[in-house]
Amino acid sequence: MSPPRAPGPQGPGPLYGEGPLTPSERRDYARLRKHEAMHHRRLRYAVTSVLLLLAFVLSPLAVVAAWANSQVSDTDRYVQTVAPLARDPSVQHAVTDKLTTRVVDNVDVKGITDALSNALAKTDAPPGIADKSHMLAGPIKNALTTAVHDVVDKVVTSDQFAELWDGANRRAHAAVVKTLTGEGNSAVQAKGDAVVLDLGTVVDKVKAKLVDEGYEKAANIPDTDKTITLFRTDKLDDAQGAMRLLDVVGTWLPVTAIVLAALAVWAAPGHRVALMAAAVGIGVMMIVLLVGLVVARRIYLDSVPAGVLPPDAAASIYDTFVRFLRNSTRTVLVTAVITTLAAYLYGPGRGARFVRSVSARGTGATGRAMARSGLRTGATGHWLETHRRWTTGIVIAAAAVALILWNYPTAAVVALVLGIAVVVLAVLAVLGAASTVHGTEKRENRS
Repeated sequence: MSPPRAPGPQGPGPLYGEGPLTPSERRDYARLRKHEAMHHRRLRYAVTSVLLLLAFVLSPLAVVAAWANSQVSDTDRYVQTVAPLARDPSVQHAVTDKLTTRVVDNVDVKGITDALSNALAKTDAPPGIADKSHMLAGPIKNALTTAVHDVVDKVVTSDQFAELWDGANRRAHAAVVKTLTGEGNSAVQAKGDAVVLDLGTVVDKVKAKLVDEGYEKAANIPDTDKTITLFRTDKLDDAQGAMRLLDVVGTWLPVTAIVLAALAVWAAPGHRVALMAAAVGIGVMMIVLLVGLVVARRIYLDSVPAGVLPPDAAASIYDTFVRFLRNSTRTVLVTAVITTLAAYLYGPGRGARFVRSVSARGTGATGRAMARSGLRTGATGHWLETHRRWTTGIVIAAAAVALILWNYPTAAVVALVLGIAVVVLAVLAVLGAASTVHGTEKRENRS
């Protein structure tokens, strides 16, 4: 019978020989294993760092891409975006003033005063009166401007105009897609270094209303220059190129960012720490995006001359167009904050242990009280108690799926889903603790 061999790698070869490892060989073997483990760990850290960096860089682009894609692919979303413009007082005032100016400019006030002068001359009016009839041009133009402005304002501020606006934008949505990519014509279109809104339908409505009010000459207003400038920038071509790119990657860029973050968490030596790092980094990038929107707003307002569009109307237009982008950014930020807190609460920190201990005592006490009162959950509660990790994972996964399937979730929706998930987890914990009275007391004593 051969003597027992010492534990450790054994076998033929120049390193190990035929017998057990010597102390020197064992130290070398341990050193090699430690070196290999450190090399492997460093490699995983390097891969995780690269994946996280890519996820951080892509996350704001993914939010912008998803927003742009929703605007060009979802007609209801697009109409929901532009609908408030027709009801915004500053935009209504700008449209009313512009249309009034165009209508009055097409009225031949000089012809009216000349006709009045000729009529006075034919009635043997004193020459001084007939010769000075041209001085009535100013008052006549002011009176005409006031009257036309009142008519146009009634049209622009009416519910009918808002409905007409929504309908026109809904019908033009397919053409708007081409506009955003720099192709074709639509209600909103690119001209040179400006993005303009075609008010042709509104102008026709105003002309008809003026005719009904007794201004027959309004029917002769030429069909030219029916646009109002929304944006003016010398970077329009670059913006259109970026929009086309975002339109192409709008679906896959968000998925790519999420997959990169998930791979980083999976590849990291410490999954929980990597999850916290991913959530914190993405949250910081969302803050950067919100700051960027504020800066872009200032740049946009500075680029629009007051003569083209009043500052208050320009601000309303910008805020209206990007409000859903802001909402999406805030939603991702809130989600990142919640993920960071959740990852921390599952960690070994003193605060995390305290929160877990308090919640466990609270649900346990409630469950034991239910059991003493006769509301025992029996085998079902025992299963919930012994499979708490599985049930917790299922609830968290269900909450994540709900947010993914929710159509454009907001920060309030995220908070609502989180609240429901917490309540469900608490209920499951109470049901698990209510399985038996003695079982829960024994578990409490062991802890």
